[in-house]
Amino acid sequence: MSEFGIFLLKCFYLMLPAYFANMAPVMVKRINLFTYPVDFDKKINNKPIFGKNKTFRGLVFGVIFAIIIAYLQFSLYNVEFFKNISFFNYQNWLLFGFLMGLGALAGDLIKSFFKRRLGFKPGAKFVPFDQTDFVVGALVFIMPIFGLTFEIFVVSLLLSFVLHIIVNHIAFYAKIKSEKW
Repeated sequence: MSEFGIFLLKCFYLMLPAYFANMAPVMVKRINLFTYPVDFDKKINNKPIFGKNKTFRGLVFGVIFAIIIAYLQFSLYNVEFFKNISFFNYQNWLLFGFLMGLGALAGDLIKSFFKRRLGFKPGAKFVPFDQTDFVVGALVFIMPIFGLTFEIFVVSLLLSFVLHIIVNHIAFYAKIKSEKW
């Protein structure tokens, strides 16, 4: 594999906790826990702050999923293949997973806030923000502690943009999601 191919794989592997955090709300939508909206149904100028689809269930499970993935990355680090595709050793897996999950979902909430202000309905296309919000959030949250470079940030963002579109289309056609985005 080329040096750039390995770098792409490392960026993908780095982003796994954020990817799972971002997918968690859809994966757990049938679980009847923490179903209350994060914005407590409050409104600004008669528009929801985030919307009824942004619940504590998604937030809690998103962070949990990210922590679980970070723990798996830590557990696999001593396997040569996983060591070679890691930017760091995952010793701080709990902090890493928590920040990736919380950052991913914070990025999604910020995007939803702006979508509501602009009059977009939940699920309406908002390219490129629908594909990048969680990535920017996750990377901004871990950047000060885990020392990401600008190159890692940009490549992870671009890679995630493409993968997000592919995964969401697959989920739509598999009837897991009701929208392609």
